[in-house]
Amino acid sequence: MHHFSKAQQTMLYRIVFAAVALIAAKLLPLQGVWAPLSYLLPYAVIGWDVLFRAIRNIANRQVFDENFLMALATVGAFSTNEYAEAVFVMLFYQIGELFQDYAVGKSRASIASLMDIRPDSANLEQADGSFRPVDPEEVAVGAVVIVKPGERVPLDGVVLEGHSALDTAALTGESVPRDVGPGDTCLSGCVNQSGLLRIRVTRPCSESTVSKILDLVENASEKKAASENFITRFARYYTPCVVVAAAALFLIPSALLTVLPQTPAFLAGTVWTDWLHRALLFLVISCPCALVISVPLSFFGGIGGASKCGILIKGSNYLEALAKAETVVFDKTGTLTKGTFTVTAIHPEGSFSPEQLLEYAALAEQFSDHPISVSLRSACPVVPEPGRVSGVEEIAGHGVCAAVDGRKVCVGNSRLMERQNVNWLPCELPGTLVHVTVDGFYAGHIVISDLPKDDARAAIADLKASGVHRTVMLTGDAEAVAKAVAAELGIDEYHAELLPSDKVDWTEKLLAGKSPKGKLAFVGDGINDAPVLTRADIGIAMGALGSDAAIEAADIVLMDDKPSKIATAMRISRKTVRIVRQNITLALVVKFGVLALGAFGLASMWAAVFADVGVAFLAILNATRCLHVAEFRREP
Repeated sequence: MHHFSKAQQTMLYRIVFAAVALIAAKLLPLQGVWAPLSYLLPYAVIGWDVLFRAIRNIANRQVFDENFLMALATVGAFSTNEYAEAVFVMLFYQIGELFQDYAVGKSRASIASLMDIRPDSANLEQADGSFRPVDPEEVAVGAVVIVKPGERVPLDGVVLEGHSALDTAALTGESVPRDVGPGDTCLSGCVNQSGLLRIRVTRPCSESTVSKILDLVENASEKKAASENFITRFARYYTPCVVVAAAALFLIPSALLTVLPQTPAFLAGTVWTDWLHRALLFLVISCPCALVISVPLSFFGGIGGASKCGILIKGSNYLEALAKAETVVFDKTGTLTKGTFTVTAIHPEGSFSPEQLLEYAALAEQFSDHPISVSLRSACPVVPEPGRVSGVEEIAGHGVCAAVDGRKVCVGNSRLMERQNVNWLPCELPGTLVHVTVDGFYAGHIVISDLPKDDARAAIADLKASGVHRTVMLTGDAEAVAKAVAAELGIDEYHAELLPSDKVDWTEKLLAGKSPKGKLAFVGDGINDAPVLTRADIGIAMGALGSDAAIEAADIVLMDDKPSKIATAMRISRKTVRIVRQNITLALVVKFGVLALGAFGLASMWAAVFADVGVAFLAILNATRCLHVAEFRREP
């Protein structure tokens, strides 16, 4: 009982009372006017709200819905002295409605608990160093908040003091915590697991990451899938057609029985009340609840289930489109590769060792903020000492020259070598070459590459196993680098040295080459690829944790930077669409089958109740499977 809401408990009491009263009416040998009155009491208790809604909707010119059908069928049963059947139908209809309401409520509660990531208060630091709890909406940008262990980060900000591990599962679906310290960004919705953190707020509550996530999920229902639009149109025409068919099923045979002097064979042994009973059964069977409730619920569950995995889908139309994706186009840097330079090879010349070559390069580059300089310093095991370096000269577009331990060291590209009239050696490895000279002599080169992400190759293989026919990589990087990455990851084709406009042109060509029913998905970082994300059938932004541009431009947002999440999103979409089709097929086959039997007098009221309430209940239970995504949390 404690799992039911107050309204559901009230309905349960009504059902129990009506069932007991119905049994009593069946057992009591009442005659005359008392017989219908004994059934009218349980009917009124269990069905008054259905009758009220039917009358209200008729007054509002919204005639054809399940309330109208149930009211018409049960009142008609009463008028033909089928009192027990009228109460039975209404009783089992309300039992089905209770279970449907419970199933829908459980689904919504599951999504609500999943999305319960917005903290109710923030500990705002005062001038004297103390803090007081306030509503996050009252905290201004630039204010300092305190986050204790076990609390959620209330607003986006930067850590001023403290070290801790943040649980980002609510945002990314990943269980591995992220370590943060002074200077690191903290996003709202993460759980502080260990240390006390002082955080300077960088965004107001309305623009925080957690607010954007909640808005996306809450507004997703506004963008309906083709299947949902089909059901809406279907229900609009289906119910009036069924009412007309039921009326014809009653009126035509009754008229023939009255007019014709000789009863036709198909009417033999029947009277007009038999045809009225069949018409009433027809109305009970025809209620479209199974479709009207279960199909939107399936998509709602699929979107909620995807959110558990850190995948935000902006509408059920995109969820349905993803299930049809046959071509997946990738950006390279930051999508398939880590987006950070790493030293992958050191090739010294002459008497220099690899360690010496790397040390000289790191020392010469120690004052530069260029990504290549940062990667050289990160790879060097020796901590650079400023006192060993003097006379640093940075040559734009070429490199750096400096005196290291009294020796002139130059570090840069091939243009710097040519400027010094030094013969440099090429390298067969893909990547950026950093050449080094010491006292005017060529000392060797260092290969720096943007490495593929750890799960990129497995993600491409998983997509192909999931039915994607074509994988394409579009990049502005050099031909040799693109070729090597495509070969390493198993990508079908690549196009290199592209400008943003070139990527749009290639996307247009790929869109023209796909099948009529197939869809093209583009996966990018959402910042530089906004034009292509918008042009593709489905735009997927990955690594979008805290990226405004990604969340705005894409149809589907992956909150972490794992390519494997693309295949996860596709599996969830296909499971959801499969469940939607199962529900549509189940509802239509059973309903039309029992409708045909009812028209020939071969279906009982019990069969009619099953075709309505039973099928709706089964369809809703099937729809709740969309919420279960445990099998999709595995990595490929």
